Amino acid sequence: QVQLLESGGGPVQTGGSLRLSCTASERIVSAYANGWFRQAPGKEREFVAAISWIQDSTTYADSVKDRFTISRGNAEDTVYLNMTNLEPEDTAVYYCAASVSPRTIVDMTDPSLYDYWGQGTQVTVSS
Repeated sequence: QVQLLESGGGPVQTGGSLRLSCTASERIVSAYANGWFRQAPGKEREFVAAISWIQDSTTYADSVKDRFTISRGNAEDTVYLNMTNLEPEDTAVYYCAASVSPRTIVDMTDPSLYDYWGQGTQVTVSS
């Protein structure tokens, strides 16, 4: 069973950058797609970004488009979320997820379609 572990979160000032990492307990070549979600206090978990290995494509929430980039490491066991120009509204716990079922990239915005989740890493952006 794939286990996911996020890291790289922490405090940052507005306009700053962070790179989140999601490491899998085994090569995630078995995963069809990986995604990042976030949950702020008192709010529901929301989609941030996803990458489909089968379609070789990515998709982003409008709120992070052109600021965040999802990518995979060369070893294929790590997924990154590079975040730039951070805003206080980006403050949340960030979760990575993996889907081992074939899905379209559009499906990957739906958290219910992911099979594995990490425990989350806190990102706090101060103004």
